[in-house]
Amino acid sequence: MSEESRTPPGVPHPRTIRTFVRRAGRTTIGQAKAFEQLAPAFVLPYTGELLQFSAAFGRDAPTVLEIGFGMGEATAHIAALRPDENFLCCEVHEPGVGALLKRIGEQDLRNIRILQHDAVEVLDKMLAPGSLAGVHIFFPDPWHKLRHNKRRLIQPPLVARLATRLAPGAYLHCATDWEPYAQQMMQVLSAQPLLANTAEGFAPKPAYRPLTKFENRGLKLGHGVWDLVFRRK
Repeated sequence: MSEESRTPPGVPHPRTIRTFVRRAGRTTIGQAKAFEQLAPAFVLPYTGELLQFSAAFGRDAPTVLEIGFGMGEATAHIAALRPDENFLCCEVHEPGVGALLKRIGEQDLRNIRILQHDAVEVLDKMLAPGSLAGVHIFFPDPWHKLRHNKRRLIQPPLVARLATRLAPGAYLHCATDWEPYAQQMMQVLSAQPLLANTAEGFAPKPAYRPLTKFENRGLKLGHGVWDLVFRRK
């Protein structure tokens, strides 16, 4: 679900870590209409300057970062379930941004803001240390082939960045349906000295994370799903 794909013109990206992969995608009429009508209110510009959450959301509230929301199904569900929190969502895939904007309009969600930009630069330039109440990374691209494993999102440099942006006691929640990637995630997160596992191993699925159509389809085919929930020490 969570690897972004098409890069907007003029957007630079780091060569070391990328939170997206370029893929073809077509924006529907409904998504395009939602983008035109709602983007001015809900899509934030990438400025390279520290983001003030109170100004961006119009209120002071705990803020959760989501990296790569796909088509926004889980994002909208969680935002509706937790109206007292802000959700800052990074995705470069334009059809996905349009799809989430469409859900925002249909469900009258006011606690979501979108940055259509690579999350690494957002972390480095726009998020202050200790500013986040949580981070969600759901079903990032598993890069199944061994020679492609190095492209996986959950690697020590990114996790180190994320850990410093979490407030003490804040959480990092990852989920994947690819067991080898789940094992790698566990190794990387467990090795980060600023993080502590909230479970003995993999965590039970938190109640706020919905079963998406994608996940339900996998479960019917006998695929497992692994959740990892770590907290900032």
